[in-house]
Amino acid sequence: MLLAACDPAPPPTPAPAPTPTLPTALMGDEPVEPLFASPDYGVQAFLWWKPDIAMRDLNLTAKMGFGWVKQEIPWREIEGIEKGKRDWYRPDLIVGLAEDAGLNLVARLDRQPFWTQADQSVYHDNIPPENLQDFGDFCGALAERYRGRIAAYQIWNEPNLSREWGGQQPDPAAYTALLQVCYEAIKAADPDAIVISAGLAPTGTDDATAMPDTRFLQGMYDAGAAAYFDVLGANAPGYKAPPELDPAEAAANPEYGGGRWFAFRHVEDLRAIMVANGDGRKQVAILEMGWTLDEVNPDYAWFAVDEQTQAEYLVRAYEYAAEHWQPWIGLMTTIYIAEFHWTSADEQWWWAIVLPDGTPRPAYNALREMEKR
Repeated sequence: MLLAACDPAPPPTPAPAPTPTLPTALMGDEPVEPLFASPDYGVQAFLWWKPDIAMRDLNLTAKMGFGWVKQEIPWREIEGIEKGKRDWYRPDLIVGLAEDAGLNLVARLDRQPFWTQADQSVYHDNIPPENLQDFGDFCGALAERYRGRIAAYQIWNEPNLSREWGGQQPDPAAYTALLQVCYEAIKAADPDAIVISAGLAPTGTDDATAMPDTRFLQGMYDAGAAAYFDVLGANAPGYKAPPELDPAEAAANPEYGGGRWFAFRHVEDLRAIMVANGDGRKQVAILEMGWTLDEVNPDYAWFAVDEQTQAEYLVRAYEYAAEHWQPWIGLMTTIYIAEFHWTSADEQWWWAIVLPDGTPRPAYNALREMEKR
């Protein structure tokens, strides 16, 4: 799984990106209704295949002082054969292990079964189903089974990228329709569950392959999405910029990429769109955040940092949010507790704060020692 849309290495002298017109206040006219602590501390792990490693990684999370773990719940791994024929073995195990570790669970829902595709002659890793109600039925069955046990649900991932939308052009109205059926089904089964919209990929690409997250989010609001999520999801890789860097400086400075979306604080641009659409009472959940060490893959090497910088920037990102983004910032999810089979050939390996064998990197130790507010 790739992090988010990591745009190709910027040209030596990119044209400055236009600065959007944004309200100066990020609070809105109504008080924020917090569903998470501000901030709340989470990490993404991979608990699906090996129970012994799952227990190890959940214990690593708990020892870090983080209260939340994010885990993918692939639809196809539960209902892969036919509609209504569901295998709950692995989610039952994961939910129980997370409870035993004293952790709250965020379940990311996507990865369609083959039988749901309109065109069954082509394999798609992640494409919305032909019949959206099939996804809604799955969301409702999951929420009913784990009522009161899965605290939050993330609905899809990065739908503003064609590669996460079955090769189709990103369509915020189509994503809103998918979000609606899942939201309504979850709330009918477990009214107290928190529904988080998909983390949007920070990108300036605007063509058939991707849509800027800011434009996609406004398209969601135009399609009525405000009624179908409790917390806005965002992805916030830091690229080369330190976490405190103003997005305007990232846009003006080729060293940082030449676009606002190359700054961790680009989250503020999404928050401003929420406020402009009268949705400021909700919190934002960062579903992916981190800095990579990758000096191997050319699309990533230009913004790689060293291990000590990775550790410092992650701690400073949490500190910046605690000092400047309360009360509207909610869950902040670091990537990753590495999956057991990753190697240095996988770009995800370079983002991870714990290696596949459980060895902590400096970032893990720094986050463990960080004061939790």
